[in-house]
Amino acid sequence: MKILALYDIHGNIDALGAVLADPRASDPDLVVVGGDAVPGPFCREVLDRLASLPAPVEWVRGNGEREVAEAAAGGPDAPDPDPADVAAVTARRTADRLGSERARALGELPLTLLRDGILFCHATPRRDDEMITRFSHRKRVQAALHLAPSAFIVAGHTHQQHDSRPGVFRLVNAGSVGMPYEGDGAARWLWIEDGEPDLRSTEYDSVTAGERILAAGWPDRESITASLIDPADPAEITALFERSATS
Repeated sequence: MKILALYDIHGNIDALGAVLADPRASDPDLVVVGGDAVPGPFCREVLDRLASLPAPVEWVRGNGEREVAEAAAGGPDAPDPDPADVAAVTARRTADRLGSERARALGELPLTLLRDGILFCHATPRRDDEMITRFSHRKRVQAALHLAPSAFIVAGHTHQQHDSRPGVFRLVNAGSVGMPYEGDGAARWLWIEDGEPDLRSTEYDSVTAGERILAAGWPDRESITASLIDPADPAEITALFERSATS
């Protein structure tokens, strides 16, 4: 079986288009969208493109989909989010652009998906927002995975690719299509063929993509700059995430 895993697109339609145009991503038997396709500036365009793919497409829920659904559930009379709460602001903006019905449906997506002996989740099998990084202690990783129904787990959430073997498990992070913290802006994705994962990247004009996102009024300037326009040091990002997970 050939599986194309697309994680953390975050409404970056240019990055998604670049990956889908990459010949190495062609003709999968299954496309797995691994969560956090939204929130993002071009959320409708991303969802429409994914829905139009010729291969079967299955999803797992990321914290982004959950937060967008929660924002939609508040209804039009809900108070505006605190402008300093970037996650809440971007979730509300995405929910408004998608419309209530489409946004709420994202919250009904499953936390995990088991296909071809591989367990797909967004962050960990038990939570859609648990932070497991390349620096995470083996015992903490094993604790997060210990109830998983498969020893082969594909996740995302940190926007950084890695392939590790904590104990009996193999944990592959597919990286981020739309907001990679890898130091170069290239879109990251995962190809699995006959059970063997291959972490891949596709170069495109990520600087122009980031500038277009900001020109559209997207408020999360810091993340867009650090991932696409002036990429931050990946090791510093990993250390920041690890500190936030263990503090």
